[in-house]
Amino acid sequence: MENKEQKKEKTFDFKKEIREWFFILLTAAGIALFLNTFIIANSRVPSNSMETTIMTGDRIIGSRLAYITGDPQRGDIVIFNHKIDTSGKETRLVKRVIGLPGETVDIVDGKVYINDSDTPLDEPYLPEPMEGSYGPYTVPEGCYFMMGDNRNNSLDARFWKNQFVPKKDIMAKVLFCYYPRIGKVE
Repeated sequence: MENKEQKKEKTFDFKKEIREWFFILLTAAGIALFLNTFIIANSRVPSNSMETTIMTGDRIIGSRLAYITGDPQRGDIVIFNHKIDTSGKETRLVKRVIGLPGETVDIVDGKVYINDSDTPLDEPYLPEPMEGSYGPYTVPEGCYFMMGDNRNNSLDARFWKNQFVPKKDIMAKVLFCYYPRIGKVE
């Protein structure tokens, strides 16, 4: 015969179960909020400006820690907030760093030249040759000049009223795409 204590152990405590699940969900939400606020940036690519490196609608993860001790480098793909027009509204964008602080970026016949170099940038990530000439643009200290990889279809720094992105507005360095395909982004 079972004693009362054994019967008690077998009784399901619904309130206790709900409290435990609530604690688990609250802890998971807290961890996710911490990671998304301080460690990673999760973003969806809104346009075709980075194709074929990153496709429209791709979901990407970036590291918020990437530039704590260092600065963005030419060629890095970054997530940043920027006012692209006079409305004052910030938009989250994903572009490639082309011009670094203090540099002059000049685009002649679709080729990018830095500081009057005789040799254009080597840009193997471009899906097709860029058309047109733009600039020169002198990048202020503490700022960066950003362009999309799909240059003929990219509304990037060449066309923004505020052409330069301050370092403080760069949220993260893009690491990888996780949906609908999985892979490192370079």
